[in-house]
Amino acid sequence: MAVYTEVSFDEAADFFNSLSLGPLQSLRACAGGIENTNYFADTDSGSYVLTLFERLTFEQLPFYLHLMKHLAERGIAVPDPAPDQGGNILHCLKGKPAAVVNKLRGASELLPGAAHCASVGESLARMHLAGRDFAMQQPNLRGIAWWNSVLPAVLPHVTPEQRSLLMSELAYQNHIGASSAYTALPVGVIHADLFRDNVMFEAGQLSGFFDFYFAGRDTFLFDIGVCLNDWCIDLPTGQHDAARAVAFLAAYQAVRPLSMQERALLPAMARAGALRFWISRLWDFYLPREAAILKAHDPGHFERVLRERVAHPALLLAAIHPKPVTMPSAKPVSRANSSSLKLNT
Repeated sequence: MAVYTEVSFDEAADFFNSLSLGPLQSLRACAGGIENTNYFADTDSGSYVLTLFERLTFEQLPFYLHLMKHLAERGIAVPDPAPDQGGNILHCLKGKPAAVVNKLRGASELLPGAAHCASVGESLARMHLAGRDFAMQQPNLRGIAWWNSVLPAVLPHVTPEQRSLLMSELAYQNHIGASSAYTALPVGVIHADLFRDNVMFEAGQLSGFFDFYFAGRDTFLFDIGVCLNDWCIDLPTGQHDAARAVAFLAAYQAVRPLSMQERALLPAMARAGALRFWISRLWDFYLPREAAILKAHDPGHFERVLRERVAHPALLLAAIHPKPVTMPSAKPVSRANSSSLKLNT
């Protein structure tokens, strides 16, 4: 939970009136998220989420907001940004970029079963297809270039064993990213953060998903790996849950079948997703920004997930097809070599 910029009731009331959303009835800080300042707001016209963006700039934000508008217009259950009288969906509040979107119905399912995972897999595939004609371009800002740039800042805070794993895994991902198999993967707009707390269910049915502020252009397979690492694992141990993974992947492929390259690289992209969130959680934990309310996530969770994905790659392959697949190999990175690996800064 984070509130970096405090907004008073009167300030929010004036802001909602400027958007013709009706008199403000209530305002409360959201109990989730660590990137932006978020408030739930109720007005005479409905329930909304007010977001003040703390890292993203006025120049970056049109991509995310117009993506949500694009997907909503194509029948994907996502928040729809509210325009002002001039039709603008990016606003300014207390000197910060701001947006207001409708609050989705339902609640997050934090103990999902196979049916929940199937709904998420289907919806993710539909989102990937619906975004193919989205004209705006932006890379995944938390992709491999970001991992390379941020890792040096967090290495002083980890143990020698963790340092070895972080650096060897980054070397592996750099190797995979330079391979011809990787460059053949289908790409498009991805959510990149579709965790359990970013999806809503109502009466057992998926009612929508939100928090698109890590979205960007990347491989669809990376998005799948991120989801598998949250929806289809045992949270305390990070261990793979076969039934949920099979349900997720079957539902996804019923809408958008995976290519042979995607099937072969699925274990590598699950590792990539675990590395990305381990690095970002280390960064938030050891190098936090000042906030009125802030609770950083446990970095150790994605260390456990990464170790499980490295140790058991065949489990994901078994979830998508019965026959063995030859995985791309990387040159082994010795402990001595990994400690002197040059990182991009």
